[in-house]
Amino acid sequence: MSPEQITNPAKAEGLQDMLASAGYSETAISYYIRKPYMGSIPDADQVSDMTGSCGDTMSIYLKLDGDIVTDAKYQVMGCAGAVSAAMAAVDLIRGKTLDYARSLNDGDVFKVLQKIPEKKHHCIQLAVKTLHKALDEYKNGGCRDRNPH
Repeated sequence: MSPEQITNPAKAEGLQDMLASAGYSETAISYYIRKPYMGSIPDADQVSDMTGSCGDTMSIYLKLDGDIVTDAKYQVMGCAGAVSAAMAAVDLIRGKTLDYARSLNDGDVFKVLQKIPEKKHHCIQLAVKTLHKALDEYKNGGCRDRNPH
């Protein structure tokens, strides 16, 4: 979304209408517009990325305190489905244990989003797989040798 769409209520409303007519719930639309967990964490304990079969790419940044996920952010180069899925995933894991985060599945994220177009369900899988990859890499000694963006 462009800065103009954020500051121009008429354009933001038009975007909301377009996404709603495409099959996104109000929750998914809100995540896409607000992007509450979009960005990076400079001192992240784990950074991992993954590209889906559709070409969407996600990087996840995890900040941990012992076995608690204290913060998480995604950088997403992709569609509204990818952005909303990543944002919902962070809402589900912030403040939770690593074991809880590892148990997160596509259905958990879908329950939060409530509704996205069927052809975008793979976006939920990408968000969850990116999270699981980060957790696996962290468990195996971490992967901070590069910053993907």
